[in-house]
Amino acid sequence: MKNPPVMDATTRRWRAALFLFMLATGVSMASWVARTPAVRDALDVTTGSMGLVLFGLSIGSMAGVLASGGLVRRRGGRQVIAVGAGLLVAGLLVIAGGAALEVSAGVFCGLALFGAGMGLAEVAFNIEGAAVERTLGRPVLPVLHGCFSLGTVVGALLGMALTAARFPVGWHLAAIAVAVAAAGVWTVRAVPAGTGKEEAAPEGAGRSGGPDGAAGSSEAGGGRHPGGMRGQLAVWRDRRLVLIGLVVLAMAFAEGSANDWLPLLMVDGHGTSATAGSLTFMLFAVAMTTGRFTGGPLLVRYGPAAVVRASALVAAVGVALVIFSDNALLAGAAVVLWGLGASLGFPVTISAAGEGVRNASARVAAVSTAGYAAFLVGPPSLGFLADQVGLRNAMVVVLVLLGGAALITRALRTPAPGAGGEPSGARAAGAAQSDLV
Repeated sequence: MKNPPVMDATTRRWRAALFLFMLATGVSMASWVARTPAVRDALDVTTGSMGLVLFGLSIGSMAGVLASGGLVRRRGGRQVIAVGAGLLVAGLLVIAGGAALEVSAGVFCGLALFGAGMGLAEVAFNIEGAAVERTLGRPVLPVLHGCFSLGTVVGALLGMALTAARFPVGWHLAAIAVAVAAAGVWTVRAVPAGTGKEEAAPEGAGRSGGPDGAAGSSEAGGGRHPGGMRGQLAVWRDRRLVLIGLVVLAMAFAEGSANDWLPLLMVDGHGTSATAGSLTFMLFAVAMTTGRFTGGPLLVRYGPAAVVRASALVAAVGVALVIFSDNALLAGAAVVLWGLGASLGFPVTISAAGEGVRNASARVAAVSTAGYAAFLVGPPSLGFLADQVGLRNAMVVVLVLLGGAALITRALRTPAPGAGGEPSGARAAGAAQSDLV
């Protein structure tokens, strides 16, 4: 077997910058979540009114996610990351100011900016991470997402400590904003220009740019630009990509459901204390982090299809025990299986979407967008179902989706040469060059 390319200094700095900023975004997100009660108290609003304030995060996140893929294809990942980092920092500062001044509208606007920055940066980072993988010929995305998970653990612990010390929430979030700004500046300087950028096709060029339908669509300066809406949708004509999208929908839904509902699931569904519910979520976050940092050797040895199939089944066992077990200790322990199983699904499916094909960036952006949509929009819908059948029974939806994902993971196998992809010998070099422009 051919050895993977040796990492040069530029690629090492590129990869390290991605890791650092994903860690910083995880810390910032968890810092906000940990201080949500303090912000609610500062604003002196009801839980229902706080829900309206939190809606700003959902609006901003979906706007950022939906816009990111097309922006990367037009401007390149570095420019999108720079804008995303700026919005993240601005959002944290506005949230801090809104909490300090006790202005609910200020916090809402800050969360919208924060969410938009997060959405823009996340999709761009997946495209950058996939490009690093193709350059190195080994997994990078699981560790990249592991850095985000590690950041959430660090941010949650820091938030708990500062809450216990009664440290002002405004100063806490402002300090996190400064740290994110520093990480963002270093990251933007380390990321190469043009990753994921696709040039407009010449006037009169055909619409079909390749076997996967990567053609441009929208008129742009006399040519057709592949970043147009029709071009973004064209990649979904590939049946393999549709199946990959279904896998990422299920795995992202399983991860997002735990993030949104796990503490309440333990409190309302198993009668634990609020503290025990929070600790259970911490256990899930640690399991997610562990799975992402240790999954690389498994991917190299067994391949993405087998690993994601096993991951979906492990997560399904964990979810089933949480749903059907009446023992709170057993349900709490099963969260480890839920976290370990869900940990690799999102990054591995995104990596598979861009492997061995010409239009890798468009496909990675499409699958990333689908995954984040499921992560952000899907789990809250369980609340409506829980009103009718209870939260534990509502989680059966997660169990069914995981079972379905396990049945279609063959789509994660690298396509054979000539099946819409580059020849195998050119995969690590040619695909990377097409993305690095």
